[in-house]
Amino acid sequence: ANMHNDYSYRKNGRKPITYLHPDLAELLGDTYGLMIYQEAVMRVAQRFAGYTLEEADNLRKACGKKVRSVMQLEREKFVSGCERTGYGAAIGTQLFDVIEPFADYAFNKSHSYGYGFVAYQTAWLKANYPVEYLAALLSSVKDDKDKTAVYLAECRNLGIEVLVPDVNLSVSEFAARPAARDDATGKSGGSIPFGLSAIRNVGEGLVDRIVSEREQGGPFTDFYDFCQRVDPVVLNKRTVESLIKAGAFDSLDHPRKGLCLVFEQIIDRTLARRREQELGVMSLFGDLGNDDQPVFDDARVPIPDSEFDKMQRLAFEKEMLGLYISDHPLLGAEAALRRHADTTVAELRASLESADASGSTFGGEARWVGGVITSLVRKYTKKGELMATFVLEDLEAAIEVWVFPRTMIEISHLLADDAVVCVKGRLDQRDDQPKLICMELKRPELILDGGPPLRINLPPAGLTDGLVEQLKVLLVNHPGNSPVYLHVGTKILRLPDQFTVDASRALIAELRVLLGPNGLVA
Repeated sequence: ANMHNDYSYRKNGRKPITYLHPDLAELLGDTYGLMIYQEAVMRVAQRFAGYTLEEADNLRKACGKKVRSVMQLEREKFVSGCERTGYGAAIGTQLFDVIEPFADYAFNKSHSYGYGFVAYQTAWLKANYPVEYLAALLSSVKDDKDKTAVYLAECRNLGIEVLVPDVNLSVSEFAARPAARDDATGKSGGSIPFGLSAIRNVGEGLVDRIVSEREQGGPFTDFYDFCQRVDPVVLNKRTVESLIKAGAFDSLDHPRKGLCLVFEQIIDRTLARRREQELGVMSLFGDLGNDDQPVFDDARVPIPDSEFDKMQRLAFEKEMLGLYISDHPLLGAEAALRRHADTTVAELRASLESADASGSTFGGEARWVGGVITSLVRKYTKKGELMATFVLEDLEAAIEVWVFPRTMIEISHLLADDAVVCVKGRLDQRDDQPKLICMELKRPELILDGGPPLRINLPPAGLTDGLVEQLKVLLVNHPGNSPVYLHVGTKILRLPDQFTVDASRALIAELRVLLGPNGLVA
C-alpha cells in the first residue's frame, strides 16, 4: 500500500495531507490522513458505514483472514452502510479499496507502540554499542546458521572482527570486546570471539571447566599448560581435536596441523604425569632444574611447525563451527564473483516472498547466483542415474541445490567441495525448505588482484560539466577493483584509484543509460 513512504512524506512536508472526505480529518488527523492502525479502520467503519463496535471488529478480523468470499460480503455491507448514512456508495467503495489491502498489515495502536519502541531501542543499541549488540544478536541465533551468516556479514561491514573460538578469550556464548570507533571510516572496530560451546563435540559443561580454570589461574601460556591445568574431563581426545580444528589454540601460536599430529601423545603423557603427581611419584630429573624451567620434561612432545593449506583449514573450521570464521573462500572475490552472477543467495531467498504471493511453486525466471559448494553429496536415483545435492553458500546466506541426472551428465566434473561456482537455476518451493534446481553450472575465473579494466568512451563534443559530475557519482557508487580508463577523442586517461569500480552488469547498464550504446569501449 506504500503507506510507510506516504506517512514519512506527509509527516515531513514532502507530500500534501489529503482526505477522501472532510470528516476523515477528525479520525485520521494524527496519522496524516492514513489508516495506519486497526482502530482507525474500525472508527472509519463506525462513522461512515454505521457499524457497531462488534461489526467493526468483525471487519478487522475478516480483513486479516483474507477470505475472498467473506471480504466480498463485507464490501457489500460497507458500501450499503455508507449509502444509509448519507455518505454515498462512491465514497464507500473508495474507503473499502483502502481498507481491504492494508488491514492485513495494520496493528492495533498499542501493539504498534510496542514494536516501535523495541525497534528504537535496538537501533540505538546498534548505533551506540554495536559490538555488544551484535554479540548478543549472534548468541540469540547461534543455532540458526543462515541467520548467523547474515549477522557475521554485518559485523564485517561495520569493521567488527569475529574471531575463531579462543581458549583464552571465549566464553560459552559470543562475547564482546569493544574498541574505539573510527570516526573517519565510520567503522566500529572491536571484536567478538566465537563461543566455545558452538564447537562440535564441546558441551557447555566442558566450557565451564575451561573458563573456570582460566579465571582462577590466568590465561593459558601454551598447549602444554592447557593440558596440565584443565580438568582431566576436558582432555577427551575428540573434544580437544574439535578445539584444535576450530582454531581455539591459534592464539597460543600453535599451528593447527602441527597440533593435530601430536595432541594425542601430549595428552597421554600429561595425564600419565598428573596421575604420578597425585600418587606422589617424583620425576627422576624433576628437582635438578628451577621451578620455571625444568631440565628434563618428558611430557613435552615437540609440536611440528606445519599448517594446513587455506582450504583444508577452512574445511575443518566449517565442519566444527558450521561456518567459515577466520577466513572465507569468497573473501576478496566478492566483486569478481558479482560480474558472473545476477543475484546473491540472500536476494534469491528474499524473492521467495514475491513467489509466495503469486502462489507459484517455482520462484520466477532462472537466475545466476554465485557461491562456494559445501556438503556435496552424489547419489543414484531409482533408475540408477547419477545426481547430486549440495549447499551453495556466499558471505551472507546459503541454499540447497539439486542437480538432476540430465544436468549432472554435463557438469559432474565441475562439482567439488569448496569450489567457487556460479549456478543458474530456479527456486522450487514444493517442500518445506526451498531449494534451487540447477540448470547450468560454471566455475568462473576470478581475478582477485585487480579486476578487468572498464573503458569508457567520451566524445569531446558531448563532454559537459554536468555529464562529468554524473559519471563521477556513478563510479563512486560502484566501488570495486577494476581500473577505469576514459577514452576522450584520441587521448586515454586512467582515473585515480579512488575511482576503481565493480564492473558489474548493473554498473554497465547504468553507464549505457547515461552515455548511450557507444559509451563503452569493448
